[in-house]
Amino acid sequence: MSKKRCEWAGTSDLEYLRYHDEEWGVPVTDDRLLFEFLILEGAQAGLSWSTILKRRQGYINAFEGFNPEKVAAFGKRKINALLKDPGIIRNKLKVESAVRNAKAFLEVQEEFGSFSSYQWSFVDHEPIQNSWKTMKQVPAQTKVSEAFSKDLKKRGFNFVGPTIMYAHMQAVGMVNDHTVDCFRYRQIKKLGGVQRM
Repeated sequence: MSKKRCEWAGTSDLEYLRYHDEEWGVPVTDDRLLFEFLILEGAQAGLSWSTILKRRQGYINAFEGFNPEKVAAFGKRKINALLKDPGIIRNKLKVESAVRNAKAFLEVQEEFGSFSSYQWSFVDHEPIQNSWKTMKQVPAQTKVSEAFSKDLKKRGFNFVGPTIMYAHMQAVGMVNDHTVDCFRYRQIKKLGGVQRM
């Protein structure tokens, strides 16, 4: 008998299934991983998540393993090279935004000690445990994602609208948005405040 999953994971794409089963909704406090998801969510704007997942290794290669210090140092020559890289989404605004966001990311780290401390403060450092019965109930954005987005924009971040930031919050486990009938719902709920580094 196959496992019951969230509706959106009902696919034969093994990479997509692995992402749902192993990563989506698991609390993340590692700054490098948070930076990775921030860049990938921004790159996804207007596209499907599976499109980005298929290019994830391409992004890892192109963005120096998602090292924010290295990405912040990218100049025009590097940006132009990235715009010719078939391993990523070659959108000038998105690539330039990743560099801009890396610089802002480093400033947040400097101010708060870690980006994780800053990000998790929006949910009082504990994942929000929702209990949706269907995907139709899951919001596209919330008051928390609006506040998070507004603060990021004030700090100079780009491609961080409230919908993008809610998708980011779901991905990194700030909210448990697996539907209650999904096998991962209880597993993620048990993690509570236990965070993956």
